Amino acid sequence: MPTVSAVNLTTPLLLLLLWAIHPSMATNWLSLARLPRSRPVSGDAPCARLRGLSSGQVGVCRARGEVMESVRKAAEMVIEECQHQFRNRRWNCSTTPRGINVFGKVLHQGTREAAFVHALSSAAVAMAVTRACSRGELERCGCDRKVRGVSPEGFQWSGCSDNLSYGVAFSQTFVDEQERAKGLSAGRPLMNIHNNEAGRKAILHNMQVECKCHGVSGSCELRTCWKVMPPFRRVGAVLKERFDGATEVRLTRIGSRTALLPRDPQVKPPAARDLVYLAPSPDFCHLDPDNGIPGTAGRRCNGTSRLAPDGCELVCCGPGYRAGRAEVVQRCSCKFSWCCSVRCQQCKNTVTIHTCRV
Repeated sequence: MPTVSAVNLTTPLLLLLLWAIHPSMATNWLSLARLPRSRPVSGDAPCARLRGLSSGQVGVCRARGEVMESVRKAAEMVIEECQHQFRNRRWNCSTTPRGINVFGKVLHQGTREAAFVHALSSAAVAMAVTRACSRGELERCGCDRKVRGVSPEGFQWSGCSDNLSYGVAFSQTFVDEQERAKGLSAGRPLMNIHNNEAGRKAILHNMQVECKCHGVSGSCELRTCWKVMPPFRRVGAVLKERFDGATEVRLTRIGSRTALLPRDPQVKPPAARDLVYLAPSPDFCHLDPDNGIPGTAGRRCNGTSRLAPDGCELVCCGPGYRAGRAEVVQRCSCKFSWCCSVRCQQCKNTVTIHTCRV
C-alpha cells in the first residue's frame, strides 16, 4: 500500500475520496472572511496558501487575482447577512472560532440551511464582483454598456448600469467550480448547483432602476436611467422566503440522466428560483461541538410570542425558558437643539428578559 507521500494529490480517485469525507468543501472559501484585511489574496504564492479553496479555485485565483478581494468581501457579506436573517431562529448562523468550516459541519448535509448558504454565497460573489466593476476597481470589466437607447416607458438609458452579467459569470466560474469537478450525477452537486443558480436569480429578478431628471428648474423633461442591483439585504430576505418554502427532493434517474424531483410526488417540481434540499435538518437544540452546533441554552427569546420563530417555545426546545429582570440604560427625553444636534438624557429602566434554560 502506498504511503501518503506517494499518492498523487490530483488523481480523480483521491478527489472522490475527499468529496466523500468533506461533501461540502465548496463553501469552505467562506473562510476568506477570517483573513486580516492587510493580507493579500492574489498572486501565485498567496493563492496556493489560501486555506479552504479547491484546486480549481486556486487556479481561478491565480488567473484572475484582481477579483479575489471581492471574493473576500463576499465571504464577509454572507456571514453578516446569514446571521441577520436567522437571528431569531434556533440555528442563527453561529460561526466556529477557527478553521475553514466557518459554520461548522452544519453544511455537510443536504439540509435547508446548506441550501440557503449556497444560494446566499453565490449571490454575494456575483454582487461583490459586479460592484467592483461599476466602481472601476477591475481592469477586465466596467459598466454595462449594453443598456442603451430609449425604454418602453420613454426614458433614456444612460449612466453606469451594473454589469451583473460579468459578476454572474464569475460566480459561476468560482463558486460552481468544485460541483462541476465532482460531476453532476450525484445528489449534492446537483443540489448545490441548483441553489447557487437560485441565489444569482434572486439578484436578477430584483434589479432596480435609478433615474436622474434633466430640464429647467427640475422639470424632468428628460430622464436618464440606469439599472442597479438591489441591496444585499433584499436578496437575503428573498432567499430567506425561499428557505421557508424550500422543496425536499430526491435523486431520480430519468432515462440516461439524473435529476432532483420532489420527494412527495404531489408537490410540483421546484422552479429555478426555488431552493431545494435532500435531508431533514437537525433540531439545533442541544450543544454539538463536533458539528459546530452551539445549541440554544442561554439564548434570549421572545417570551410574549408563541407562534413567531423567535418565540421561547420554539427557540428553547425541551429545557424551556426562564424570565429575569435586568436594568438597561436607554436614551430618553431627547430634544432637538438649533442647529443641528439632538441632546438626550440617559434613563435606566428595568425590563424582563427571557432566556433559554441550560
